[in-house]
Amino acid sequence: MIKASIERLQAFYGTLYFEIMQERIEFSAIVCDPEICHGAPTFRGTRIFVADVLEQVAMGMAWESIIEQWRGAITRDAIAEAVRLARRSFLDRVEEVEREQEQAVS
Repeated sequence: MIKASIERLQAFYGTLYFEIMQERIEFSAIVCDPEICHGAPTFRGTRIFVADVLEQVAMGMAWESIIEQWRGAITRDAIAEAVRLARRSFLDRVEEVEREQEQAVS
């Protein structure tokens, strides 16, 4: 039951949400509060989804433009924290895939 719930959360919100909830990581700019946006990662004090801002970064938007679009509700440091978290999530996933491939060969 719990595993199925975790899998549904991971499928809905993605690996970023799963890792934050699994490790109960506390960041200065990013929060996962069940009372805000159903616990999806948002920027502290806002209802702005971290995933939305990461998508803007991925599309090549300048960080200053992103900040302006959100009317200054997020900062450059907050965007940097989101990017660092996404990088960490990516690297963790790469290591996981490599381990799976090694086990498949063995």
